[in-house]
Amino acid sequence: MDPFTIISGATVAFNTIKKGIELGKGLHDMPNQLSQWAGAMSDLGRAEAKAKNPPWWRAISGDVEQEAMQIFSAKKRAEQMRAELRSYISFSMGPSAWDELVRTEAQVRKRKQEQEYRQEEIKEAIITWFLGIIAFILAVGLLTTCIYFIGAQQGKW
Repeated sequence: MDPFTIISGATVAFNTIKKGIELGKGLHDMPNQLSQWAGAMSDLGRAEAKAKNPPWWRAISGDVEQEAMQIFSAKKRAEQMRAELRSYISFSMGPSAWDELVRTEAQVRKRKQEQEYRQEEIKEAIITWFLGIIAFILAVGLLTTCIYFIGAQQGKW
């Protein structure tokens, strides 16, 4: 998922949580929004980690630098949202409510890591192996063709 989509989803959830707090709702009244926000924060962290160590076939495309800048911008926005949300929650519901949000975020991150990120890693490994095998076959074919033409030119075939 691209950083723009991630931060957009986080912003929608953040605004909904903020309005809920202003209306006097508790965190337990907004589980979907909390889960969406925590999931977006987890996805952003995952995107940042992947941008630091992209697979070789993504590094070739040249999109890595642009994505890194988008992630940096999204991360700064996420830090602002986190700070504002922390002050909102701590002020209106007390520090224990913030601790509850942090626990929820950790649970979502763990669940995503076990399910979604693992599937993503498997897909990436399949693509990497497939592209590696194709590159190897092309290299062997090119080498064989070169040897054949060199041998044909020398009259050995």
